[in-house]
Order: sequence, then C-alpha cells, then structure tokens
Amino acid sequence: MNDDPRWDPEMRAAQAAYEAEAAKYPPIRLEFPFAPHRAVNDALNLTLADGGPAMAETTDRWVAARGRRILCRLHRPRTDRKLPTLVYFHGGGWVWSSVDTHDRLAREYAAAGEVAVVSVDYALSPEAKFPTALEECAAVAKWLAEHGAKWGLDGARLFVGGDSAGGNLALATALLLRECAGPALHGILAAYPVCDSDLTRPSYREFAEGFMLTAEKMRFYWDAYLPHAADKSHPLAAPLRADLAGLPPVSVQQAELDVLRSEGEALVNALRLAGVAVEHEVFPGMIHGFLRYTGRVARAREAVAHAGAWLRRIARQ
Repeated sequence: MNDDPRWDPEMRAAQAAYEAEAAKYPPIRLEFPFAPHRAVNDALNLTLADGGPAMAETTDRWVAARGRRILCRLHRPRTDRKLPTLVYFHGGGWVWSSVDTHDRLAREYAAAGEVAVVSVDYALSPEAKFPTALEECAAVAKWLAEHGAKWGLDGARLFVGGDSAGGNLALATALLLRECAGPALHGILAAYPVCDSDLTRPSYREFAEGFMLTAEKMRFYWDAYLPHAADKSHPLAAPLRADLAGLPPVSVQQAELDVLRSEGEALVNALRLAGVAVEHEVFPGMIHGFLRYTGRVARAREAVAHAGAWLRRIARQ
C-alpha cells in the first residue's frame, strides 16, 4: 500500500487491516507448488465473506457438466415466486477464491437486485487450463436456462456476472453462448473485469504496484490460465478482442486505482461502438476487489446498490 492521496479513507483503512491480518500468515508467493499459497489467500479472503444480508434460502447444489459435478451455491432472497437469476462467477485471477470467499458479495447482489444468485465453483487454474472454466460456466448457465424452474428460478430472465477474472468469464460466457445459439441472456454484470492480455495499457503503468492487484500478479494469472501464448489473444480469453455485437445490456463497474481500469474503459467504448447498451461507473478512491468490502467501505455498498438497481431495471425489460 502507498501514500497516494487519491485513496478513499475507508478503503485505505480496510486495506491496512487486511494487510495486518495477512502479516500473521506465511507470505503468498506467485510460485509452484500452488496449494499452500492458495490456502493462505483463501483463508484471508474468507474474512470478507462474513455478515451481510440474510437469505430466505441458501443451498448448495450441483450441475453435471464436462465430466464432473459443479458446485453451485443458490441464494434466494425470497421464495414466494420465481426470480430473475444471476449466474455469478467469482474473481481470483482464475487461480484462487471460491463460492465461499465470495459468499457475502453474492448475497449482497441477491438482496440489492431482487434476484436469485447461483454462484459457480468453476475449476481453477493452473490445474484447469483455458477453456475449461469458461466451458463449465457456460454449461451451468445453459442448464439453468433449461432447468432452473426445478430450483424455483426464472430461466427466461438469466443474467451472468462476475468480478475481475469472474467478470472475464461472464463476458466470455455471453460470447460463447451467442456463438452456440443460446440461451439468450438478459444482461451481463461485469465488475472490474479482466478484458485483455495487453499489460502495457496506461493503468498498468500507473498502478503497477501498491494498490493490491499488481502488474506482476496479472502476468502470473494470465500465464497460469493460458500457458500457451497464442491463446492469450483468443476472443474468448480476451473479450476486448471479440466481436461484441449482439450482446445483451452490460453494466461495467470499475475502481479508480486499478491496473485493469484502462482495459475496462476500452471495453465500454467497444461495446458502445458495437451498439450494446452499457452502464459504466468508475468509483473514486477504490482499489481492485473493493466490492467485497461492503461491511467496511461505504462506496462498496454504493456500488452494490447501483448494480442492484440496474439488475431490477433490466429484469423488467
């Protein structure tokens, strides 16, 4: 963490507390074997999942796809009727985190958007390489569109969403489903999404270190998810390089102090040029991952409230 004056005071305090807690653990290194570093990272991130809205129903369920049973955590804020459904893909650089680390954020979206949220525990890298996670995410979305009524869901009003690498998977899932003739999606919720493998954009230089997500981490994540250099330019890995025409409405939320900001801004411009309806917000003083600090940072709560309003509005269309 650095002394940049643009930090929001609450965000700075929350990040300082997180780093103080991290100091109690062995350092997380971007190296193999990966398991001990994943265990520390996830233990720290679980501290951000406590509290938050109570659900009328939270259950763990499974969808059979690609030769395995994929854990899907279902959150329903009410059970008296079928709700629009947000299929949610957690962040974590494709290499760590889970439905557990992002449990509170999923419930925050369910309460704010008046939607059911199905949080997907997709296969992680480096054990699973591109496009395994993407194909699992798309398979779950497709299954919910066809069979969601069994879970009390409205499969005809289906959103996909995610934060960071999960935002990447949400965009790529929408692109893959578009190419595979459906199902049609109602919208895409993308929070500070990974959009491109080009690590030379202005925000990569400006926020390379000192703002939680570093340029070095992103390089490691890309290499773990896509070990073959040619795949890094694939439009389903780098959605900014895709033909974006025909996508449903998109909400893009970004942090001001984030290496991913420039590519997110480029994505918004590309979506508009492709004729896609886009709602775009950049939250000042925030760093990458700020949405999981709803219990500590007012602007995180504001961002979730705005996303919820967008979900409710688009669900009525």
